[in-house]
Amino acid sequence: MTVRPLVIAVDGPAAAGKGTLAKALAAKLGLPYLDTGLLYRAVARRMVNAGLDPAGDASAEAQALQQADLARTDLRVPEIDRGASLVAAQPAVRAALLERQRVFASETGAVVDGRDIGTVVFPDADVKFFITASPRTRALRRHHQVHGGTPLEETALEAAIAEIVARDERDSSRETAPLVQSPDAILIETDALSAAEVLEKACETVARWKARN
Repeated sequence: MTVRPLVIAVDGPAAAGKGTLAKALAAKLGLPYLDTGLLYRAVARRMVNAGLDPAGDASAEAQALQQADLARTDLRVPEIDRGASLVAAQPAVRAALLERQRVFASETGAVVDGRDIGTVVFPDADVKFFITASPRTRALRRHHQVHGGTPLEETALEAAIAEIVARDERDSSRETAPLVQSPDAILIETDALSAAEVLEKACETVARWKARN
């Protein structure tokens, strides 16, 4: 009997901890890991570097995406945070990247994170998680991710929270593949949880799925 490769979908808004979980879960289970958000960030970076507005038609840049684009070290900066959200709202961009995402997991299985993995990319994923946290927590995490231990003043924090909320609105209200929790996804709120605790919860869920299958 042919066993279908295990596919785990990890969705959620920016800086909620889905990438941290997905990478750790992939390592724990011995599965490949794909950060689909990085694809959209790379498209946005190509647009910016070409002097183009990420709000404009980015389909050509999506089709021309190369592996080297994903290895850049300047994809997680505020300018690209906004740009990624803008290019990700474009149906032609999502269509150009959809098959790349599906092929990645088709043979070996994978842990895949993004915003539409369990609803659009892999609606039949074996296990689905939706990872979230408050905008304040996420703003602090993103600042730490980019700036390390540099203190964040309250005014700057409020601005970062406003940008997080604005991105949530863009991602949740776009017509194509909006950010929504799949009805069969396991919700994990990470505000009060460490990365290890989130991983433990996820591993328990996967273990229960394996016991049933």
